[in-house]
Amino acid sequence: MARIGDTIRSFLRGGPSERDLPERVRLEIHQQEIASERLIGWVQLGIVVFFASLYAIAPRADGGSGFNFVPLALGGYFLFTVLRLVLSYRFELPKWYLFLSIVADMALLVGLIFSFHIQYGQHPTFYLKTPTLMYVFIFIALRALRFDPRFVLASGGVAVLGWLGLVAYAVLADMDRMRVTRNYVEYLTGNTILIGAELDKTMVILVVTIVLGAALYRGRVMLFEAIREHAAASDLRRFFAPEVAASITGAEATLQAGEGKVREASILYLDIRSFTSTANAMPPETVMSVLAAYQDVALKIISQEGGRVDKFLGDGILATFGAVTPTRTHAADALRALERLVQAIELKQDLFSAAGWPGPLRVGGAVSSGTVMVGTVGASDRLEFTVIGDAVNRAAKLEDFNKTERSSALTDRATYDLAIRQGYVGGVPDFRPDKMVPGLPNAVDLAVLARS
Repeated sequence: MARIGDTIRSFLRGGPSERDLPERVRLEIHQQEIASERLIGWVQLGIVVFFASLYAIAPRADGGSGFNFVPLALGGYFLFTVLRLVLSYRFELPKWYLFLSIVADMALLVGLIFSFHIQYGQHPTFYLKTPTLMYVFIFIALRALRFDPRFVLASGGVAVLGWLGLVAYAVLADMDRMRVTRNYVEYLTGNTILIGAELDKTMVILVVTIVLGAALYRGRVMLFEAIREHAAASDLRRFFAPEVAASITGAEATLQAGEGKVREASILYLDIRSFTSTANAMPPETVMSVLAAYQDVALKIISQEGGRVDKFLGDGILATFGAVTPTRTHAADALRALERLVQAIELKQDLFSAAGWPGPLRVGGAVSSGTVMVGTVGASDRLEFTVIGDAVNRAAKLEDFNKTERSSALTDRATYDLAIRQGYVGGVPDFRPDKMVPGLPNAVDLAVLARS
């Protein structure tokens, strides 16, 4: 029972509470609601223009000798709708105004129905048979565009009260000319009221309102989840390469540890020289400011050359070329990126000095190509998207070997030759054969692209 009570209270509140949602998600929902109100205004304006045009071109029905309220009602509602639409673009419409708008919608419809017995000089029971009541469902459905069941419930509730008021007036007015009947023919052809028929109309309005409200409640729950997931997916694209984020959010099945693809790719490692010793003497916020400036420069160049940053490892950067999206020029792209990185860092010394780095900021980088595995690793409840393979390990070892070789950009001869075949055009490297690199089992022929 407690759970049912909580559901009913949540239903009447308009859906799940927004308090548990992050502020940015609440803001996005809020913006969607404002846009929905403007859409409702435009649809209302379209409806009133349509009915006004229809009224203008259609001949007036015979038998109406009394005062015709329709032009006044349409004109007044047109002005109210235009005012509401203009205000919605100037500021956020308050809740009380939205509920007042609902009352105005239904008051217009009820007043229009009420005017028929005056216009045609008939007993009030006359207006109970008019088909104009069906328009009430248009106004109720309009409120569904906001995805808030409270406004649908309010529309249905006001419509029921308005219709019951019309029935009550017909029952109590001019009692000597009206009587309650159970005969359907008398009800349709005379000044009689069939209570069952009026209850049917009332129940239909109530049932449609409740069903539509329940559907909107469920839809609002799903909307909250969708917006939350959309915000999470947008954030994911800031942590991963766009292709990686798309593969995660668009996966047909739940990602599992150990899933991956084999690719021919190139790996680039970049590292700041003497970072740890220098950073230890600096305030943490200054260190973060320097890293942000350095990583921003690196990320732009890597992306421009077709690479994707796999990880920021403190001051180190691990980037892949051809791992996430296959390419036939991964080695050439990676070497171009490495050369540009070393040159750009050298030219951006003023930027790093302004951020707080003492003295020149120097980097070392290396590229290695080979077969890698791209996919997810970890446990069932904690996954990480990464790249694994001998090329990754070799690039890391070569990057560290820059210190020994007094270089700032390094690769192995096999990677350099592959890049040449793929269209790489760079300066003539300094080839250094048969170098024993710590951590690698065999001697490596090196190609130094830039000296430190």
